[in-house]
Amino acid sequence: MAISAETVKALREKTGVGIMECKSALQESNGDIDAAITILRKRGLASLAKKSGRETKDGLIGSYIHNGKIGVMVEVNCETDFVARNPDFQTLAKDLAMHIAASDPRFIRKEDVTEEVLAGEREIYREQARATGKPDNVLDKIVEGRMSKFYSETCLLEQPYVKDPSITVRDYIATHIQKIGENIQVRRFVRYKLGE
Repeated sequence: MAISAETVKALREKTGVGIMECKSALQESNGDIDAAITILRKRGLASLAKKSGRETKDGLIGSYIHNGKIGVMVEVNCETDFVARNPDFQTLAKDLAMHIAASDPRFIRKEDVTEEVLAGEREIYREQARATGKPDNVLDKIVEGRMSKFYSETCLLEQPYVKDPSITVRDYIATHIQKIGENIQVRRFVRYKLGE
């Protein structure tokens, strides 16, 4: 099947992936852009896994001030200073700072949540579920469901991205890893709110 240059360009604009990769995915999907995006995402997950072990020693501090009331600084790391100077990477750092200002995460990833916090949350959810009169064999499932919601509210990488709630912050970063070709990590952040 012949794939038009316009279709390749449209896919490239949506994904940021190279022309040859876009063309290959479109041929595999018989010209269906949505299916091609899925194919590219699957391929990208494999390459992301390879990149995730690479060391991130460079990067930059992204910042955002909202109406003089909320301020955020976030350290976003990459592998090279070349990428740190890349406008896409700089935009990512700024977008992450803006997201943190809006969504107020407490942790970066699930693994950062302390056992003490997890135990406390589980106990609260178990008591809430028990109060509904549900049988004991159902309580664990209810608690785990509420823990998933807890993670998506309090862990930066699990939160729905503010500019596109159909994806998580982790997915948003992953698109930049695919586009830029280097491992990218959020190392730390600080959020200040006037009066707190």
